[in-house]
Amino acid sequence: MGGTGKSPMVEYLISLLKNEFLTATISRGYKRKTKGYALANENSTALEIGDEPMQFHSKFPDVSIAVGEERVVAIPQLLHDKPNTEVIILDDAFQHRAIKPAFNILLTVYNDLFVDDFFFPTGDLRDQKSSAKRAEIIVVTKCPANLDKSEKEKIINRLKSYQINHIFFTTIEYGTPYHIITKNKKPFSLDDEILLVYGIANPQTLKDYIAENAAGYEEISYSDHHIFSIEDLKDINKKFQKIQSENKLILTTEKDAVRFLKFKEQLLDIPLYALPVQHKFLFSEQDLFNKMIVDFINDFKALNDIESV
Repeated sequence: MGGTGKSPMVEYLISLLKNEFLTATISRGYKRKTKGYALANENSTALEIGDEPMQFHSKFPDVSIAVGEERVVAIPQLLHDKPNTEVIILDDAFQHRAIKPAFNILLTVYNDLFVDDFFFPTGDLRDQKSSAKRAEIIVVTKCPANLDKSEKEKIINRLKSYQINHIFFTTIEYGTPYHIITKNKKPFSLDDEILLVYGIANPQTLKDYIAENAAGYEEISYSDHHIFSIEDLKDINKKFQKIQSENKLILTTEKDAVRFLKFKEQLLDIPLYALPVQHKFLFSEQDLFNKMIVDFINDFKALNDIESV
């Protein structure tokens, strides 16, 4: 149902592929105020295309970012708009059976493996566990940075019945916060008090990171994909002003940040910073992961070139 690190993985794949292939993404555009297919442009907002696609568009303006509830309908529309597209990354489409992707990557969280989970609403699963056999790769996300090889092998043994060829392990790596309007960077330290503002599905890893790296923090939580109002912004600023410290700032996620951008003028005077996040591969397996993806695309292209002759 969320919180496995799909958005950072999409960003990782975009970064990996965009300089070698004409790359695009298609997302559902969850909680946007529009319907149907749309291709992001310079005037797009999170309300029109959704927060995650807007995040991708803001970070990768040279990549085609599209939304559409029915991917099987959105794909030909995207190819009509961008006919030279070579690779389409389908964000959050593993259970979208109308399309048979050429390559499936399944994410599962280290401390909440899908093998231990249940269907929603008892658990967070939207698909039966046996569907994992459709994945070419499983990535176990949000692992401890010091995960040892014995624990790795235990997890692999638990997942091997699903006949997955390759299982990778990643940990969350946070970057330097940047102001969501000015883009000025500001690292924080154990001297800083943080007001943490978020509307994401699984914030525990984020909260643990802030707790370990700041003097202390308070939080304001919202539902996943919450659409922020001007009243929310006032409440956030009011709580921030009550923090009794000269060293303080407001932190939010990049996904939340794009839903604040509509308050550009008000935010110029508020220290609201987005905290970037990315996957870091463990056990020196990043190059292998990258090679598997790139080799597959090249082989797939070569095969289709032969068939079209």
